[in-house]
Amino acid sequence: MAFLNALPGAIAEGLIWGLMAIGVYISYKILDIADLTVDGSICTGACVCTVLILAGVPAWLSVIIAFLAGVLTGMVTGLLHTALGIPSILAGILTQLTLYTVNLAILGGQSMRSIDPGAYDLMLSIRNQPMAILTAGLVIVGVIVVLWLFFYTEVGLTLKSTGDNPDMSRAQGVNVKFNKVLGLALSNGIVALAGALLAQYKGSANINDGRGAIVIGLAAIFIGLSVSMKIKPNFVVSLIGVVCGGIVYFTIYTFVIILGLKTDYLKMLSAVIVTIFLAVPYLKTHYFSKKKSVKAQKTGGKKNA
Repeated sequence: MAFLNALPGAIAEGLIWGLMAIGVYISYKILDIADLTVDGSICTGACVCTVLILAGVPAWLSVIIAFLAGVLTGMVTGLLHTALGIPSILAGILTQLTLYTVNLAILGGQSMRSIDPGAYDLMLSIRNQPMAILTAGLVIVGVIVVLWLFFYTEVGLTLKSTGDNPDMSRAQGVNVKFNKVLGLALSNGIVALAGALLAQYKGSANINDGRGAIVIGLAAIFIGLSVSMKIKPNFVVSLIGVVCGGIVYFTIYTFVIILGLKTDYLKMLSAVIVTIFLAVPYLKTHYFSKKKSVKAQKTGGKKNA
């Protein structure tokens, strides 16, 4: 019963983190860049949204501004990588470290700022989980539709080609550097958008909210793609799968908490989940398939004899 009572909350939070995972999907799967900026940009979105709402800005407008703030963080990482020649993973780390100070400044030097759901008209709140699920779901549908339309434009297709084969794209006259900056900006904008929704849902923005966000995003991606790729391997189905992966992750997360696992171990749990979903495809390809082929060869040899 405790698990069933907690399930709506797990679904609501899973949807928000699933939206965040869509941002990670763009950088990791489409651009083929492991971008660690997201640990900072999700917090930036939360901080910007919270401060603006407290200043009297409407929640919907605060979310849009938070998205634009995330776009800027992605642009910084992209420019560090493309204009200054810093490796992408290191560029993300540098931006992430810088964002800790920036986020602290946005919060006015405080480690946390709270929003009273009763005093402000929020888009979603933990106090009304059915409405939070509906709102997060509608935002995700809107984001997926926009991304679907964008990635079938000329710019979107060249962005995909940049991740698939940058050398070939460059040879075809594609501005690979611009596409990397654009992709990272779009990725972190979506991550910050998720952060803005998360801040409203929780009723606060914490300077440490983003720690381990990349791991959760990757967990959602690998959980979702392990199923969606077997159903129909296309762009929209993959994005839906990623969101469902976020829901599955937080359902497991909630179940483990109810079982009594210490919160100190939850980060390790995230790492274990990602490790399992990364390792299983490799083991199936390099171990179990070889075992089957060897067995088939032995069976075939016996029949021939």
